[in-house]
Amino acid sequence: MEDFNQTMVKDFILLAFSSFPQLQALLFIVVLVMCMISITGNLSIIILVKIEHSLHTPMYFFISVFAGLEILFMSVTIPKLLANLVANYKHIAFIECFAQLYAFNAFGVTECCLLAVMAFDRDLAINNPLRYGAIMSHRLCLTLAVIPWVGGFIIGIIPIIFTADLDFCASKEVNHFFCDLAALQNLSCSNPIISNVATSIITVFAGLAPFMLIIGLYIHIIITISKIKNVEGKKKAFSTCSSHLIVASLFYGTVIIMYIRPSFSDYDKFIALIYTVLIPFLNPFIYTLRNKDVKEAFKKSIFSKCPTKHIHR
Repeated sequence: MEDFNQTMVKDFILLAFSSFPQLQALLFIVVLVMCMISITGNLSIIILVKIEHSLHTPMYFFISVFAGLEILFMSVTIPKLLANLVANYKHIAFIECFAQLYAFNAFGVTECCLLAVMAFDRDLAINNPLRYGAIMSHRLCLTLAVIPWVGGFIIGIIPIIFTADLDFCASKEVNHFFCDLAALQNLSCSNPIISNVATSIITVFAGLAPFMLIIGLYIHIIITISKIKNVEGKKKAFSTCSSHLIVASLFYGTVIIMYIRPSFSDYDKFIALIYTVLIPFLNPFIYTLRNKDVKEAFKKSIFSKCPTKHIHR
């Protein structure tokens, strides 16, 4: 009966940024504004790629899929964070907590794999430009876009099963603004060794493997670009993958800093804000301001809707 009572936790308390009460109002405004801009920017990319024929290429197809993923990724954690900051509503039901954890893990794994797919696409375009169109068919694009989602939702459930099976009895206070694996494992009053091992295996398989693949692909890309004698050709080749390289570096850089460190502190929650809020906010600007094709398509779309004035002489 005692063991049964240990696991019957009905809810958790997300401490979020309660250690910084003076910053909560400011954080609410900043997160809300950045979230709205991010959703608007990513939706604009999806619509623009859909309506502009010049952007109907594999690269922009993957960018639009990534933009949709970013919207979903933000929707997992941000609404609960905003409610926590503005209404001081910190409770989250046990089932809701693990549903959030599953969605966060699934979308995170999907993003890792999708970034690897996008790197493969750029490597193929630069190293096989003459055969690129024939190889990267519409069917292959759809397949490469679907695989990260399927893999993410299958792999993401594995650590959840082991973590949900832990006993939670001592405290219900989760020292984070969302239900994170490490925070819940530290909260458990039973031995989380199996859950920790499962998490480590999934991290290596679903996080480190795509990261190493991206590094290998970009080494191949850099070697190819270095062999181009024309300076203008080098700039053009690198410009096609520079945006993706920046996005991948930002995402993996913050995730590595967050999850490789052995200890967790209150200030690590600010690091978590980088990959849950800041990076999704920056991505639309990176893919538009640094991309000539997108800027031209956006101008074309805007001006085509403007009524033309005819001057009669």
